[in-house]
Amino acid sequence: MNSEQRHTFFSQLKANNPSPETELEYSSPFELLVAVLLSAQATDVSVNKGTRSLFKIARTPSEFLKLGEEGIRPYIQHIGLYRTKGKHLQEACRILVNKHHSTVPRTREELEALPGVGRKTANVILNTAFGEPTIAVDTHIFRVSNRTGLAPGKDVNEVERQLLKRVPTEFLQDAHHWLILHGRYTCKARTPDCAQCIVEPLCGYRHKTSKGKIRGNI
Repeated sequence: MNSEQRHTFFSQLKANNPSPETELEYSSPFELLVAVLLSAQATDVSVNKGTRSLFKIARTPSEFLKLGEEGIRPYIQHIGLYRTKGKHLQEACRILVNKHHSTVPRTREELEALPGVGRKTANVILNTAFGEPTIAVDTHIFRVSNRTGLAPGKDVNEVERQLLKRVPTEFLQDAHHWLILHGRYTCKARTPDCAQCIVEPLCGYRHKTSKGKIRGNI
């Protein structure tokens, strides 16, 4: 995909969804941090199911610490790896209270120093909470980037590097959300909905399959 095609690609996504947003429910950077930490290997639907009730009784690091792991558990036990995530939440809250005056830090280094927070989670916080032009490569973005030819890479770090170089600057702020939503609802893993895809004419996957090659799951 050349630069002109990439510009058209994101222009189409923007026209279809001018103001994309995360599907995680939150009302503060801290709530977003909690939701993203819980979302690892889990769906946004399952996370929202728990946080809707949890955030009614605890909305700050101090309130989470008062609840403790046992107090949080009933709200997150339907989410995968909930015991580990509950422990990480408590440890992260303790650091936020003791080192950051109960506020979520705005630097990558400080975010990644929090238990359970890796590069992808930090990128989500920086982009969604603080407006930084970062891209958190999850399974959807990895698939879309490779399948379409937008930013091929063997691992998430390589795809992230390619995206930061290839996404036109004017689209970089919202690219993260457009690509996730496109992968979640259109460019799905097993059965991509190519017939309904607004960027299908630009897609490398389309050209491969039109030549009679077998469709593989990417």
